[in-house]
Amino acid sequence: MNLTEEHQETLCVHSNFSCLQTSPTAKDVLLYMSVAVVVSLTVCGNLLVIISICHFKQLQTPTNFLVLSLAMVDFLVGVIVMPLYFIAWIDPWRCFDILYCTTFKIAAYCFTCISVYNVALIALDRYLALSNPFHYSMKMTVNVTLRMIATLWLNSIIYNMVLLYFNGDIPDMKADITCGECTVTVNKAWAIVDLIIGFSLPCSMIIIINLKIFAIAKKHANKIRSVRKCPKNDHSSMASERKAAKSLGILVAVFLLCFVPYYVSAFVEIYFRNKSVNLAISITSPLLYLNSAINPIIYALFYPWFQRSVKFILTLRICDSESSMMNVHERET
Repeated sequence: MNLTEEHQETLCVHSNFSCLQTSPTAKDVLLYMSVAVVVSLTVCGNLLVIISICHFKQLQTPTNFLVLSLAMVDFLVGVIVMPLYFIAWIDPWRCFDILYCTTFKIAAYCFTCISVYNVALIALDRYLALSNPFHYSMKMTVNVTLRMIATLWLNSIIYNMVLLYFNGDIPDMKADITCGECTVTVNKAWAIVDLIIGFSLPCSMIIIINLKIFAIAKKHANKIRSVRKCPKNDHSSMASERKAAKSLGILVAVFLLCFVPYYVSAFVEIYFRNKSVNLAISITSPLLYLNSAINPIIYALFYPWFQRSVKFILTLRICDSESSMMNVHERET
């Protein structure tokens, strides 16, 4: 049955479900089940990271607190953004009230910005640790790191609230909404500003810093090969730093693969509105949020401390007295 736009909007005003009020198909059920799995993986995986770093004293280092900040963002994406986004993605004609859409817009923009800059901070932290270990250990304390994280979260929230407010994406909560309007509208001027501040600047930092990290890691590798009689501790330390650089490289590579396509598509869409660009956005948008589900998998595969801490958590050994003092680092052989 074909409905006019006016009739569809009328149905939306009186319904909290779908404008067309159609029964879910087998495809919809399969998509909802897949989304439930992804959301559960995102929430549970990042929750394990959060519990690990908060519980085990040995993990409470400046670097791991940056990882904790990223895990908290990914956790909130799984709890707030993913369910709101994927419901609208599966059923684009579903009708949502103004509070629903405003919550999604604010959370999506704020958490995305925090994620980008958080990864940049992790890269910067690793670079400082590799390039000048003594200066790093003296200056980069836990308190300094926590202040950096708090500043990052506060500035990101303020910036994105200002961006959304001046674009009219934080409307009067008493306003009605019709189907297909739960989108963010950014004018060209703000789009350029957001592209520079919210994406180009931190991504440039990430790429440049990681190139420097790989150069240092290569230098260490050459030193290991050239000095055959080096002490075991020096060899182990260098190997450990190389492994950390490799893990960070994988984390950053996956991050860029998830974020860059979406930002390029979104920016092009503002200037060249056509079906092919809109299709690109619909394909790349899920990748933007799936990154939050991928990060815990990377930790599980490449971070020995995470593997051991998860084992302790799942076996309920963290319930033991003095469990926070357990050794969760990989034992050197």
